[in-house]
Amino acid sequence: MNRIRRNLAATAALLLLSIETILAQGSISGVVTDASTGEPVLGATVLLAGTTRGTATDVDGTFHLGNIEAGTHTIEVSMLTYATARLTGVEVRDGADTHLEVKLTETSEQVGEVVVTAVRRSNTESAVNIDVRNSLQVVSGVSSQTIARTQDSDAGEVVRRIPGISLIDDKFIIARGLSQRYNNVWVNNAAVPSSEADSRAFSFDVIPAGQIENILILKSPSPEVPADFTGGFIKIQTKDQPDDNAFAVQYSIGLNTATLFRDFLYNKGFASELFGFGSSRRMVAGGIDGRYDNSDADFVTRMTRNGFNNDWQVRTRRPVPDQKLSFSFGRSWDLSGGRRLAMNGAVNYSYVQRTINDMENSRYGVYNKRGDTPEYLYKYTDDQYRTDVHLGAMFNLSYLRPHSRYSLRNLFNQIGQDKYTFRDGWQNISSHYDQQKAEYYHSSRTTYNGQIAGVHTPDGHRIDWNVGYSYADRHLPDRRIINLLQNDIYGDEHYGEMRLDQNEIQRDFTSLVEHIASASVNYEHTFREGERFAPMLRAGLYGEYRTRNYRTRAFYYRYNVQNLPADFPYGDVVDEILQDGNYGFDRLYVYDDTDNRNSYKGENLLTAAYAALQLPLGPVSLYAGVRFEHSDMDLTSYTRVSEWRTKVTSYTYDDLFPSVNLTWRISDRHQLRAAYGMSTNRPEFREVSSSVYYDFDLFSSVMGNPDLTAAYVQNADLRYEWYPTSGETISLSLFYKHFRNPIETAILDAGGSYTYTFENADRANVYGVELDIRKDLAFLGLKNFSLSFNASLIESEVNFAEGSMEHDRPMQGQSPYLVNGGLFYQPERLGLSVGVLYNRIGKRIVGIGRSDLSSGGSIDNDIPDMYEMPRNALDLVVSKRLGRIWELKFSARDLLNEEIRFCQFPEFTDASGRTQTREQTTKRYRPGRGFMLGVSARF
Repeated sequence: MNRIRRNLAATAALLLLSIETILAQGSISGVVTDASTGEPVLGATVLLAGTTRGTATDVDGTFHLGNIEAGTHTIEVSMLTYATARLTGVEVRDGADTHLEVKLTETSEQVGEVVVTAVRRSNTESAVNIDVRNSLQVVSGVSSQTIARTQDSDAGEVVRRIPGISLIDDKFIIARGLSQRYNNVWVNNAAVPSSEADSRAFSFDVIPAGQIENILILKSPSPEVPADFTGGFIKIQTKDQPDDNAFAVQYSIGLNTATLFRDFLYNKGFASELFGFGSSRRMVAGGIDGRYDNSDADFVTRMTRNGFNNDWQVRTRRPVPDQKLSFSFGRSWDLSGGRRLAMNGAVNYSYVQRTINDMENSRYGVYNKRGDTPEYLYKYTDDQYRTDVHLGAMFNLSYLRPHSRYSLRNLFNQIGQDKYTFRDGWQNISSHYDQQKAEYYHSSRTTYNGQIAGVHTPDGHRIDWNVGYSYADRHLPDRRIINLLQNDIYGDEHYGEMRLDQNEIQRDFTSLVEHIASASVNYEHTFREGERFAPMLRAGLYGEYRTRNYRTRAFYYRYNVQNLPADFPYGDVVDEILQDGNYGFDRLYVYDDTDNRNSYKGENLLTAAYAALQLPLGPVSLYAGVRFEHSDMDLTSYTRVSEWRTKVTSYTYDDLFPSVNLTWRISDRHQLRAAYGMSTNRPEFREVSSSVYYDFDLFSSVMGNPDLTAAYVQNADLRYEWYPTSGETISLSLFYKHFRNPIETAILDAGGSYTYTFENADRANVYGVELDIRKDLAFLGLKNFSLSFNASLIESEVNFAEGSMEHDRPMQGQSPYLVNGGLFYQPERLGLSVGVLYNRIGKRIVGIGRSDLSSGGSIDNDIPDMYEMPRNALDLVVSKRLGRIWELKFSARDLLNEEIRFCQFPEFTDASGRTQTREQTTKRYRPGRGFMLGVSARF
């Protein structure tokens, strides 16, 4: 009874506090004008610092912010081409309206409490809309204000809400139907390394959403950006200027319905892995570059017993609920003479466990048309247990003067993943037999991006420069695979039992280290010879030096049956076979099977120069230019299995890339864009290396192709844009791309054992349409409701040259349609935000098949491509402010929990000569629903 009374008292106190908070509110209104002309400024962003609350000025330059807690606040007013006005000490009283008059100017000055500095915030929807509207290229974007509404956790979840964007594996971007290799990523205006060993791909899950200021995706080529992008050039900007002097902390706890309350299987790790760092205790003695003599008995025995982590035990526990913790801080100092020093930093940590049970994982051969049944090559059921740890840190400094700005930006992320997979099923290639497999997998990824940059704006000129360094390493220390095969010898005393054969326990060690040093300088000058005609000149230089070092070692377990019990291969692998008493050169031992040819290193020098001119021709703006790029890549391959003899292959390209962007400003709110540009896609180190890597999920090897050449692409865009207000946008885009020598994944079939490689197709075409709507719904009578919706329709076809073993098909990873939707309810008076988010992608090729292109071949002998099938994803996000400090957040992810499914669609001719199509599932599982509850405090 006492406990009930205490709960009722606490509830009543919280209710009274909420009522008091709602009542103790006032408002801020005002007008924003041009300091020199006195004219009202339309579309200026007015932001309540320290929050995501803001508004925009109307045609009269007026604004209103209601339901603001009583007290002292800071207001920021920003607009493109104007310096930001920061109003400190703005007092709001209960039930009263505070009126402000703000004059925006291009020069640094102080007017009372209004301090104007040469900085412009770009973290609100209105600010990003202005950037998109006034850009010289076709651009889409998202702000941190939008990110806060969706409660997305990393950059991958953020970018998928941008028109024409989808993800593969929840972290690799597909832009306009083009796979990750056709996209380019910069963080804070500097290049970033690939996070993957086998492809050119930036893993977007390495950047927490809380560190992002905005993301802009350029979709049309222009001279000032690298030419090696076709789908999208993604520019991620981390937070630089703090909203105000504050310290914030946020903690969230969550669960996944497919994981919680079930047994979680794992192999014991080490303390450092709780923070995403790898442990040296996982590494083989002698390191990644070592090697030992398989004929030295004493050495082999010593290595088998002590050279590896020999803990193979799989343990069981209950999974830990998802944990997410973040700290952020900001501080700025207003100095004399209009100078300003600002500091912004954040630390993020997350610990997430996921279980996938009963995942079907199959592979098929040629469809059995006679029996009208699928022909399995492999039929497996997988149970997978994964732990993901992410530790991130950001620290940025900026120093502002009236006509200059200097920035130091640092972004560090550490990601660790531990995974155990048990696979049960059967194989039917040469014969039918049961199999059991287990994979012990641990990876550690480290990324660092740092830049020193400056912007200088003397009268009529603008100079910006950037010097950057990026580092990435990806270690897979001790990936272990156990493969048990059924004894299919009829009459044998162990017939039907699972047996460990020679070389069926495997240990792999891989290391990928990449460095990028870059520097750029850009110059811009506007010729103000007349008020109506003020052409702008742009020119710049860019240099980038990249190195990569990829090392791998491979080991197998072998045994001498003469010195072991006769039933030794049939024992329990962990409890009976992999035991200290069995280890020895003449018993069970580790054989070094490292092939140096699977390692490589490379370096690439890229230099570029560009020049462009913008011509304002009345309502039409023409922006045209050319970019020259010199790319010199050297790949060092190793030509011997056990020796480090090398062969260097050079790939050199010198190209000019013209581009034209045309903008017709029909009115203040309507404009039409047209763009043309040429781009390229060059082979990556791994793609031209002859090294081979076995992918457990594909049951296949991946190898490079030294004969790859660069692809060249012609790009055309047409887009209509309508801006009803500064925070709203409606756009419709058409695009077309023609490829010459596109680089695509190809498959080599060796009787059921596949090897994936890369091949230049002859040509490809991609075209599509994109619709983007971000609109307040007050015009429908739905006050405080807003809609975010975008959809894309995309078609593509790859044509292979005569003689290729590949068939014409859509481009790998291309979805025929994408749909993203969001409905938001945000009553300011209640401090409440509710959002319902929807996502769906059309079926896309994720695995390449094999066609019978031989003389007299038919579809009856084809192995079709594998598609990821469409599914509906529905999310719910809710946040509620409690006073000025506290905020509660709740999110429900993937509420529909629809099955993730991968399928093939074999075709065959029936007895009457008609073509029949069937559907066969290669992989299926349910990811589970996710729920997260968090609390944040801002001081």
